[in-house]
Amino acid sequence: MFTPPYVPAAEFEAQLRSQGAAVLAPASLPDCLQLSAQDLAALSPFWNDLPPDAYLRDGGRYRYRRHGCFVAEGNRLSQAPHRAHWQPLDYNALHGGIERWFEPMAEAAVALPAWRQLLLGLAGIASRHKGEQAWYIEAHQFRIDTTDGIGRPTPEGAHRDGVDFVAVFLIDRQGIKGGESRVFEAHGPQGQRFTMNEPWTLLLLDDERVIHETTPIQPTAEHGHRDTLVLTLRRGGFQASA
Repeated sequence: MFTPPYVPAAEFEAQLRSQGAAVLAPASLPDCLQLSAQDLAALSPFWNDLPPDAYLRDGGRYRYRRHGCFVAEGNRLSQAPHRAHWQPLDYNALHGGIERWFEPMAEAAVALPAWRQLLLGLAGIASRHKGEQAWYIEAHQFRIDTTDGIGRPTPEGAHRDGVDFVAVFLIDRQGIKGGESRVFEAHGPQGQRFTMNEPWTLLLLDDERVIHETTPIQPTAEHGHRDTLVLTLRRGGFQASA
């Protein structure tokens, strides 16, 4: 496994601007998001109650998830009415073009002060890079398990999401091997690969500039899983079919 190319907090945003991607260690979260992994630990139990993803077109049973939508503007965060997750086929050839209605995030999770600070912190980074404005944020809680022998974090393969920024937080990984993160320039030859192991490691991506994927996981114990929180930030509104 390749160690993540952690960037010091003082250089995190500069690398995001120059390379389109940056990885932050949990210990650096307070300097970048005014949160620590200990602050965020109250969120972790909410990954133990995720319903199955009913939309997997590869016939798999390995993905569990919840979904929520929020709008961050300045110091204000509001939760949008629950809505379908939708992506165009140009960005997701496997699951694009359909409205996917996932179960909403638990009210107790989104009521936590750490949740508000997390989303506003990321929105602040987005505004410093692309201008002060409202950010439309979709939150995805994922658990990928190995009940059937293999789990695919990104069954659609290497992709972009059709947003401005994608934040991937590792929540937990237990009893697995694999799950390597791969990030490549969208229009160039450069890329990097690494495995996130520490809970609340952050991979932040400029979706206009890079593509990303995560390799399949396999069990090393009876019950293996990989939990992540994926947050997408988009200007102008949520992606919608019409």
